[in-house]
Amino acid sequence: QVQLVESGGGLVQAGGSLRLSCAASGIIFGIDTLGWYRQAPGKQRELVATITSGGNTNYAVSVNGRFTISRDNAKNTLNLQMNSLRPEDTGVYYCHVARVGTYYWGQGTQVTVST
Repeated sequence: QVQLVESGGGLVQAGGSLRLSCAASGIIFGIDTLGWYRQAPGKQRELVATITSGGNTNYAVSVNGRFTISRDNAKNTLNLQMNSLRPEDTGVYYCHVARVGTYYWGQGTQVTVST
C-alpha cells in the first residue's frame, strides 16, 4: 500500500520560512515526477512545483524564486523549502507522485501565514 506522509506545516509570520517534507512508503521514487500542490480555502488545488527524475524543476509563477523543491531518491523523500512566505501562500499542501498509468496523493499538511 502506497503512503505519502507530509510534515513540516504550521503557522508562520509573513516573511518567514518553512520546510515541508513528504515521506513515501510502499513505493520507490525512481523515474516518477514528484510535485507539491496546494489548496486554499474555497479555491481549487493548484500546482506549486514539480521535479522530474532528472532533477528538472518547474514552479508556479507565484512561488518562483521563493520556493525550492528537492528530492532524495535514496531516502524516498520529497522536500519543499519555502522562504519569504506570504499570506496568500496559506493552504493545505499536498505531495504528489506521478508515474505511468497512475498517481498518488498525500493527506496534506496545513500551512498558515499570518500578516
